[in-house]
Amino acid sequence: MTRTPYDPPPAPPHRSPYSRRGLAWAVGLAAAFAALAAVVLTRHGTPYPFDTGPVDWSVRHRPHAWSTAGRFVTDAGTGPFPYLAAAVGGWLGGSRGRAAGARAGVPTALLAVVALLAEQIVRTALMTAFHRARPPAADWAVAVTGHSFPSGHTSSSAMAAGLLAWGALRARPGAVGRTVAAVCVLAAAAIGCSRVYLAVHWPTDVLGGWLYAGCWLLLVLPPLSRFARAQERAGGAGGSGGGVRP
Repeated sequence: MTRTPYDPPPAPPHRSPYSRRGLAWAVGLAAAFAALAAVVLTRHGTPYPFDTGPVDWSVRHRPHAWSTAGRFVTDAGTGPFPYLAAAVGGWLGGSRGRAAGARAGVPTALLAVVALLAEQIVRTALMTAFHRARPPAADWAVAVTGHSFPSGHTSSSAMAAGLLAWGALRARPGAVGRTVAAVCVLAAAAIGCSRVYLAVHWPTDVLGGWLYAGCWLLLVLPPLSRFARAQERAGGAGGSGGGVRP
């Protein structure tokens, strides 16, 4: 059928927010997590020497001052801190750090927090299904509950750090954004390592948490970026007075 000049132009085809490379990385991390889970479950959660070695070293090299520092670091991976980091990352990504676009960043901030909550719900289900025991309670330097694989502090802090880094890079693409992103990576790494140092997780629990969070970030960030761009376009159209261009 021939289109007349009065017909609206055809709608552009819907494109996925994911790139082939991004999907390939997500699949790779998911496969690595599944392989690690299989290795862990092969012995019904019984730790390997590469698990027990770092935990035993930590117990022998844990003076009071370092234990206190480890507890301070590990506390940043739970409670309100991951949600705050996710919300700030979403707000920065949605508003690009501009005061004029502050309200535009609120929906993106809420979506980032929802993404973190979804990650935690699925991770809790996995921990229950895998049912791996923690290191001996006599070695713990902090009170904990629940199962061990994958590490909840590790995955939540890595997910929140990734969201905050994403927002910082969108708001400040230059040196400032890269510096904030680097600090986020270091903070997530420190929180994960603190779980082994405090003897409440095996190293494979922490590695599993990082792989799991990385996969989630690769799945969450592309649609979150698309949503943030849509919010920007909507805000720009509203700010222009909503007039129709000829």
